[in-house]
Parts: sequence; C-alpha cells; structure tokens
Amino acid sequence: MSDAKVQLRREEMFHALRVSALMTLGFALVTEQVLNRGWLYAFDHWIESRKHHTFKGLSSHLLLAIDDLGLRWFTATVLLVCAAIIGLRFKSWRPFNLSVLALLALNGVVGICKIVIGRTKPRLYVDELHANGMSYPSGHASNALITWGLLAYLIYRYTNRYPFQGIRLYPLVAVITSSVFIVSLIRKTHWFSDLLGGVFIGGALLVAIIAIDRFIPSDKQPS
Repeated sequence: MSDAKVQLRREEMFHALRVSALMTLGFALVTEQVLNRGWLYAFDHWIESRKHHTFKGLSSHLLLAIDDLGLRWFTATVLLVCAAIIGLRFKSWRPFNLSVLALLALNGVVGICKIVIGRTKPRLYVDELHANGMSYPSGHASNALITWGLLAYLIYRYTNRYPFQGIRLYPLVAVITSSVFIVSLIRKTHWFSDLLGGVFIGGALLVAIIAIDRFIPSDKQPS
C-alpha cells in the first residue's frame, strides 16, 4: 500500500473518531435529559399528548413493515448474509468480521443501557425509569442506522472500482432510519428521546467501526 493511501486511511480514521465522539456526546446529553427529566423529557410528553391517528388494515401492515426495517433479527440477518456474499466475492473475511463486531457492540451497549435505565414504553401510558422497561435507547433506531449504514459502507468500499466506481447508498440509509423513527412514534413503541438516543448511539458505534476499518490496512479492499 502506497504512502498516500496510508495517509488517506489515517485521515479518514481520525475523522471517523471525531464524528463518533460527537455522537457519543449527543447520546450522553440525551441520556442526561431522560434521567433528570429535563426539557427533552417534557418534549416526549408533549408529543405523546398530541392526537394520534389510528391506522387500520393495509396502512397498519405498511407501518409495521417499515418498523421492521429496524427489527434486530431481520437487520442482522440481512447484514450478515450480504457481508458474507461480499466477502466471498473479494476473498476477504473483513466484511463479515466488521459486521459481527458491529452487531456485538450494538447489542451489548444498547442492551446494557436498556437494563440499567429500565424506561417504560409510551404504550403503557406511564413513563417510569428503573421499572424493568426496555424503551431507552431505541433498539429499532440504533439497529436501522448501524446495520443499513454498515452495509452501505461495505458496498461502497468494495465496489469502488470499475464499472461501479462506488455506489453511495447513504441517502437511502437516512431515509430508512428516519422512516423507522417516525413510524415508531406513530405506533407508540418509543418516546421521542428513546429514538433520538438510539440514533446517536447507533451512529457513534457505526462510525467507530468505520474508524477500525480505516486503521487496519487490507490489500484485498479496493479502497
């Protein structure tokens, strides 16, 4: 690997670490608001007090299908299968290893936070902390961002050569994550701050995984 490529990877790594640190700070601030029942906590209840339209029939199934784009087993399965296919195509374990690392980190961090904070879901019409709830942070929001985001990153990195020249799917990741965010609010599966916290922690872990990828060179990776 040339010195120029090494330098570029190093710059990308430090940039990713800075972004990850900022998103971790965002997650810490949201968590502080939830634990101390700050203005964001009050905003949760303002949103919940608004009149919600009741969806039935086909529209209800459509919302559930969108919400499932953040479902743990579904997103993990898609990511691992696609990573394995990319790995076989380029004769590298890196896509699969990065995917496993991302899923372990996500489920470990989010799972611990859910257990420690124990926030109840809005569907119960009560907002209590340390009550054995599993609402904060949102697993759906964090799953959607880190799994679809990492898949988009792998596709970009491993197709950054002729005739593809890099397929950038990041706007699609933003659309999927935003859709899961909004649908979760509509279906009352999470408070607003749950989803915001999920996006921050999912994003922080995603960019940290990218930093690891940039730190460790690979001759089999096109870029």
